Amino acid sequence: MTNYDDIDFSPIMALTEGEVITHSPVRDIRLASGKVLALITLDNGRDHTRPNTLGPATLTELGETLTTLKARAAAGEIQAVGITGKQYILAAGADLSDISRVGSKDNARLIAQLGHKVIGSLSDLGVPSFAFVNGLALGGGVEIALNSTYRTIDASAAAIALPEVFLGIIPGWGGAYLLPNLIGIENALEVIISNPLKQNRMLKPQQAYDYGMFDEIFPPANFLENSLAWADEVLGGRKVERKNAPGKIERTVKWPVAIKMARGMLESKIGTVPRSPYVALELLEKARSGTKEEGFAREDEALSELVTGDLFAASMYAFDLVQKRAKRPVGAPDKQLAKKVTKVGVIGAGLMASQFALLFVRKLQVPVLITDLDQARVDKGVAYIHDEIGKLEAKGRLDADSANKLRSLVTGTTDKSLYADCDFVIEAVFEELGVKQAVFGEIEQIVAEDAILATNTSSLSVAEIGSKLAHPERLVGFHFFNPVAVMPLVEIVKTDATTDAALSTAFVVAKGLGKSAVLTADAPGFVVNRLLAKVMGEAARAVYEGTPVADVEKAFGPLGLPMGPFQLIDLVGWKVAAHVQDTMVRAFPERFYANENFHTLAALDAVVEKDKGGRVTGWTKAAEKALKGQTGSSPASADEILRRVQDGLAQEIRIMLDEGVVPEVEDIDLCLILGAGWPFIDGGASPYLDREGASERVFQGTFHSPVIRGIANS
Repeated sequence: MTNYDDIDFSPIMALTEGEVITHSPVRDIRLASGKVLALITLDNGRDHTRPNTLGPATLTELGETLTTLKARAAAGEIQAVGITGKQYILAAGADLSDISRVGSKDNARLIAQLGHKVIGSLSDLGVPSFAFVNGLALGGGVEIALNSTYRTIDASAAAIALPEVFLGIIPGWGGAYLLPNLIGIENALEVIISNPLKQNRMLKPQQAYDYGMFDEIFPPANFLENSLAWADEVLGGRKVERKNAPGKIERTVKWPVAIKMARGMLESKIGTVPRSPYVALELLEKARSGTKEEGFAREDEALSELVTGDLFAASMYAFDLVQKRAKRPVGAPDKQLAKKVTKVGVIGAGLMASQFALLFVRKLQVPVLITDLDQARVDKGVAYIHDEIGKLEAKGRLDADSANKLRSLVTGTTDKSLYADCDFVIEAVFEELGVKQAVFGEIEQIVAEDAILATNTSSLSVAEIGSKLAHPERLVGFHFFNPVAVMPLVEIVKTDATTDAALSTAFVVAKGLGKSAVLTADAPGFVVNRLLAKVMGEAARAVYEGTPVADVEKAFGPLGLPMGPFQLIDLVGWKVAAHVQDTMVRAFPERFYANENFHTLAALDAVVEKDKGGRVTGWTKAAEKALKGQTGSSPASADEILRRVQDGLAQEIRIMLDEGVVPEVEDIDLCLILGAGWPFIDGGASPYLDREGASERVFQGTFHSPVIRGIANS
């Protein structure tokens, strides 16, 4: 057992420089019964835009506060301790910038141990402790609650989560041991592993309460008053039931089965490259038995290993890109130049166009007009949008008035003259140059001179699309990713003619839609599709050399991508993939691979067989027939395939930077993370390629200097 009181924490006090300290003032509250509850209110003195965080100085101060309260409890001055946060926020956990600067594995362990010493003492004050979670609680914020004797939550709290696995680490201040022993193994697996891997999904307060993470949930109007009254009842003998707490049968039967199933799910969904989900799984497995002290010691060691590894360093790089760079897009003109958008036009009424229209009306709440060639298509598009709004209403995400308002804002017609008062018109028509030129040529005659025209092309030249316009300067690329509502990236494409006003409008609109925008030059495939074409092309090359498709999928495993190349192709559609490959080969025949059999396969109803986890296991019989006699007899090894794709990506990224497709390599990584689901643990592509030696092999250098590596490998 670790005696945290005997540990010298002075080596990590150097990390307190620049720390925004969250203070822990105390006030005594006399409850209705006459008992006294000492209430700590965590507060960093900043507004809600700067959440409370738990750095070394913060933890040290909180520890001193709790030591004082323990003495007061022993003296009989207080009968309970409560802890809450400033308005809207309990705590957002550890300051990740502090953790990323720990400097050594020993210091990383000290960070974990300091958290366990301080936050863990909430269960050892000599009197009951109550966490009144009044707002946002992430990571260490949730662990403050878990270490307390009792917990309440505000029904309006912004989010509750243990997101650590998403960032390449684990809940390291008690969460991995305490949570499964509070809410059961299946619920804990959902909160600690599944949710973080679903793009860092957060819990709503009601969900957290239903899981059993909190004993009571109260409305915001009188949250603290109600929580204090309830605490008084508990002190008076009120029994608190925890129905999801695991019993003997769950521990002996259900627990190992749940762990085994979770392991299989992880291997199927994410492969074996990410470390943190598997480390978290091991901690959850061992939490079935043994003492809390043993659980905390395991967390200390696990956190020190992960914090100093390559994957956490890459995750911190990725986190910084998403949290900072994505919010201040490089190259975006002054937002004051943007045209105010009061009505949006969407050319087309198919599925993609309807998704656009739904997003625009939901987020901008302005009139949205869709058109198509015949009324039946228009009606189908409008019906889809209305239906999706209805689903949001049914789920309680929209009230009846809001839903009706949104429906009224969407109109459909075959009469394109109604585009006349649109400020922003985007096309979602067939990916063919002539078609897009024709629709824009027609629309230009109708819209105002200062209206912005946007194309959602995925690979065609924006300049060529606009080459027949009288005013090509108003045209901008505005490339969404599918599914439109989910994927956070928009590639904004600038031609030589595009004005700053058009660009500025595009960036402002993207922000209004809740998307992150990255500026890219008008180059084939822009960023994401260009690099995915490299991945898919190398996969296709290996197949046509004679490598079984399942072996090719496995060869890509070390990349850590969310899915294999053929699983990805099957998701985006074989026709789309074939088109993108053709586009890239036409542009750069010496560097990209395409095979005309792509089009043969694209014509089939089904191309690949998959297992229950969605992983590609082989070709369909129809695909085997189509490929008969078309593949070689020289299968490539897994190492060879992986090396080819690594070197190909390193080469292409270097060329894109030299050509000025984006300003910096960080923008490429940001695009891959937000537009292609490239994992945080890779940091996008460039840190991974540096670490694997591909950068050195291809251009005798690295994308980053120093290379982004963990402390243990620096």
